[in-house]
Amino acid sequence: MKKVFKLDFRGRQLVVEIGELAKQANGACLVRYGDTVILSTVVVSKNANVLSDFFPLMVLYQEKLYSVGKIPGGFIKREGRPTDSATLAARMIDRPMRPMFPENFRNEVQIVNTVLSVDPDNSPELTAMFGSSLCTSISKIPFDGPIAGVKVGRVNGNFIINPTVEELEISDIDLTVAGTMDAINMVEAGSKEVSEDDMLEALMFGHEAIKELCKFEQEIIDEIGVEKMEYEILEISDDLKKEISDYCSKRLDEALRIKDKLTKYNTIDSLKEEIVSKYEKENSDLDSEELTKLLTKVNLVFGEIEYELFRSIVVKEGIRADGRSMTEIRPISTDIDLLPRTHGSALFTRGETQSLSVTTLGALGEHQILDGLDLETEKRFMLHYNFPQFSVGETGRYGAPGRREIGHGALGERALLQVIPSEEEFPYTIRVVSEILESNGSSSQASICAGCMSLMAAGVPIKAPVAGIAMGLITYGKDYTILTDIQGMEDHLGDMDFKVAGTRNGICALQMDIKIKGITKNILKEALAQAKIARMEILDKIETQIPEPRKEVSKYAPKTCIFMIDPLKIKEVIGKGGETITKIILEASNVKAVNDVNAVKVDLEDDGRVIIYHTDKEIIEKTANMIKDIVRTPEDGKIYNGKVVKIIDSGCFVELWPGCEGMVHISELDTKRVEKVTDVVKEGDDIIVKCLGYDKKGRLNLSRKAAIK
Repeated sequence: MKKVFKLDFRGRQLVVEIGELAKQANGACLVRYGDTVILSTVVVSKNANVLSDFFPLMVLYQEKLYSVGKIPGGFIKREGRPTDSATLAARMIDRPMRPMFPENFRNEVQIVNTVLSVDPDNSPELTAMFGSSLCTSISKIPFDGPIAGVKVGRVNGNFIINPTVEELEISDIDLTVAGTMDAINMVEAGSKEVSEDDMLEALMFGHEAIKELCKFEQEIIDEIGVEKMEYEILEISDDLKKEISDYCSKRLDEALRIKDKLTKYNTIDSLKEEIVSKYEKENSDLDSEELTKLLTKVNLVFGEIEYELFRSIVVKEGIRADGRSMTEIRPISTDIDLLPRTHGSALFTRGETQSLSVTTLGALGEHQILDGLDLETEKRFMLHYNFPQFSVGETGRYGAPGRREIGHGALGERALLQVIPSEEEFPYTIRVVSEILESNGSSSQASICAGCMSLMAAGVPIKAPVAGIAMGLITYGKDYTILTDIQGMEDHLGDMDFKVAGTRNGICALQMDIKIKGITKNILKEALAQAKIARMEILDKIETQIPEPRKEVSKYAPKTCIFMIDPLKIKEVIGKGGETITKIILEASNVKAVNDVNAVKVDLEDDGRVIIYHTDKEIIEKTANMIKDIVRTPEDGKIYNGKVVKIIDSGCFVELWPGCEGMVHISELDTKRVEKVTDVVKEGDDIIVKCLGYDKKGRLNLSRKAAIK
């Protein structure tokens, strides 16, 4: 039986319909937020893989182009692999939900959000997050929710919940925050150099709205939620835990205090292999299934001991994995111009994390075309992040970028986008690629630092240098410690990964993921303050290497020439079927094909702006002159130097410039009577003429007589 629940959420209707659609799923709800409609479903597997060491949660966000009245591009005409925005949306929903499932739950869970209708002013991503939490909460699946998320903007100093597209364009904060009734557990933000205090205020403002949504969810759960399922877990006896602890705790404690990453990891792995081998030999009489189960328990207990020892060392003793103080940044080194033929390159190394970032400049016409649900159909600034397996000394999969690479690239792009010059200030498409060459934590923030330097080295006039730092949180009982510049183990065994990027003036991007249920305002405030100090230290290093953007782009980068023409003349420049512009490109560049790498690039904008790109300024100038000749209009009464190109009985045709011809009537050839045109001029002669304007038939009339008077 269909049930409908309604909430007036900050002036907009949020409607939930349950019981009509997808009834065979374990949980399903149709969520309407304005004209945005999302179907959220969840299904849990019947059996658990208790021998697995992770929880198999899959969150999908399926964009349907019919939801915005579009037909997919390309030949196939159906939705293909997820767009980057869909991948990021799924990741954003996964992050606040994952910590809310029981730690020992191992049944596979699939949450599918199908986007059925989209109103850009009512976020489909956050509607899907709400639906994901609700359909899971009303199902039999154990889930310590509900959770919800909102977007926070700030216009003219006033905070807004779930701003419209128009409001976001003028907002200096674009913050997505998720959490429970009690605490925040996920943050994603871009902002225009906003202060730490203002960002904290925005976070708390968002959390108040989250509480309203969670309360609404809880009312629905109380009315129609079902009893939670019993699930299989791997029982581990206290005796086995004590036995393993007695055997390895002291040596594991010593291994955790080794400063070098690879030595530490190898020592821990060797100890783990030793204890697993010990139990395998001692229990060789067990059948294979029982032996596998025992060895899984040994691995899990070893992991728990490592987890507890690590946290005790950090919080109780105040000792970090590599011996640093809690606020100390690892040694930093920087370099630029490593690659001679690229437009800009930079290397940023922080401890055992290293990013080589390369900037490439292209014509505006080389922007990325987006075939998704957003109103935005293109973008001119991109940051791509690559994480090869050799960066952590391992072999592994190589192929299309995964969720992690897409997410890290998006974070870096968001941070640097805040300082990228406008199209009018710098008419280029800009691509930054971060190649992670070595990684031990915080590689996304290293990408921001290296990317910033490569932009400046490429001559991109960014508004201010940007640096990023990753903060961590380790809790132990009621005590906690906030760490600056976390490395891999502190991230893996810690409770929070809180990335903050910005300029000297304020925050440009923020991302927070946590593994516990949520964190308090005091922890957020402390982490932001600690991150600001670290950011200033890193900016000092960056500005020592390259204090400001170069005044000129690389000699290998395309140069530009920009001028305006009458928009009505654009058709004349393009010509029939592109004939005229093609001829200009081939002649000016001296090439045989417009797609030749040496061909000049010409962008013609609807407002009449002409942008010409080439590495050779002479070719740019030649192209500009050819276009200007086409759109030039002769001025009445002005005298021009022209060339006689054709003679007829009644006069001659004179070319003022390529593409512009006028006629001198025989009566206008001389101050005295002329019997024959050839008595005065012949083809190829250079003569001066005065412009008499156009006649009723649109023909240009010229006069030699008027010019020589």
